[in-house]
Amino acid sequence: MALAVLWTQFARDKLQDIHDHYAYKAGPRIAKKLITGIVERTVLLSDHPKAGPVEGWLRDRPEGFRSLVHKNYKLIYFINTEKNRIDVVHVFDTRQDPKKLSEIE
Repeated sequence: MALAVLWTQFARDKLQDIHDHYAYKAGPRIAKKLITGIVERTVLLSDHPKAGPVEGWLRDRPEGFRSLVHKNYKLIYFINTEKNRIDVVHVFDTRQDPKKLSEIE
């Protein structure tokens, strides 16, 4: 059975920040293309929730975070078994210090 994919507010805010940055630096067309690519990367999670590897930097967290990569961005998610869905919780720029992943609440 396919799982729903839910984007948390934090992840949506990060996505908006990425869009705004690229719209300013490279133009709205480039920003839209990048955001579309990031969002489309999560489509496979509905049928293949374990497609991404366990996220090493968050290995000690009880949620069992996993990640998918699109260009320079890592999509952090977990399988929410209580609500029978995938929760995308962060879109992380891999050019940053991975210790910043601790922002995830």
